[in-house]
Amino acid sequence: MRKTTYLLPVLVIAAVVALSSVFIVDEREKALVLQFGRVVDVKEDPGLSFKIPLIQEVVRYDDRILSRDVDPIEVTPSDDRRLVVDAFARYRIIDVRQFRQAVGPGGIPAADAKVDGILRDSLREVLGQVSSNDILSSDRAALMLRIRNGAYDSALGLGVEIIDVRLKRTDLPRENLDATFARMRAEREREATDERARGEEAAQRVRAQAERTVVELVSDAQRQSEIIRGEADALSNAIFAEAFGEDPEFFEFYRSLRAYRGALRGENSTMVMSPDSEFFNYLKSDKPAQ
Repeated sequence: MRKTTYLLPVLVIAAVVALSSVFIVDEREKALVLQFGRVVDVKEDPGLSFKIPLIQEVVRYDDRILSRDVDPIEVTPSDDRRLVVDAFARYRIIDVRQFRQAVGPGGIPAADAKVDGILRDSLREVLGQVSSNDILSSDRAALMLRIRNGAYDSALGLGVEIIDVRLKRTDLPRENLDATFARMRAEREREATDERARGEEAAQRVRAQAERTVVELVSDAQRQSEIIRGEADALSNAIFAEAFGEDPEFFEFYRSLRAYRGALRGENSTMVMSPDSEFFNYLKSDKPAQ
């Protein structure tokens, strides 16, 4: 009974020690065995591995391709036109021992910060040698490859491999955007003013042509009306002359009636003339004065 009492704790302790000395390396990761903070072994193959309990510890790192979004940075291309560039990179840990030495216990977050700095330097160096049109163009594969190659050697010092670098977005800075929009607005307003001026000029030409056409039509109509009126007056005079030649007395009578109708309107007309005036001949008698 006493042996069982002592043996059970020993077995439990032995089991705990045995379990703590065993660890499993997943196929998606790499592991470092550290002893008092110093790397003593690297486990890259998946499977079961061993370590000294309580003395050694295991640090695991992702063996898959990692992505890192670089915070937007401002670059100045060769034409001095500032741009804000947003990029991301994909990298992979290829040397976990060197990676541990480079980033220390900070792990992946510390590596991300160092990769950020390397990519920023490469972005500024490469993009500062080309024009903004090259950066803003849709064909930027060569630029991205140059950025990746520029960051590759520096990243190897961290124990990581830069696989790819992509430019997600390239924009003008906010103040430049405002200035550009203001310039574009002023340009469009100038074009609109020019268009309005050309339209007003064309309208004035149309109005002038229309007014000229109106004047020509009115003048031609007046000319034709004068001709018709003259021909009518000539015909009227010819008829009167012919009538006068056939019956002078009747013509004289008709002319007097027209004079009476024009003078005597029935509106209390007042006429001052001599009683023996020839104007009243046909009012006194049906015969004209001799």
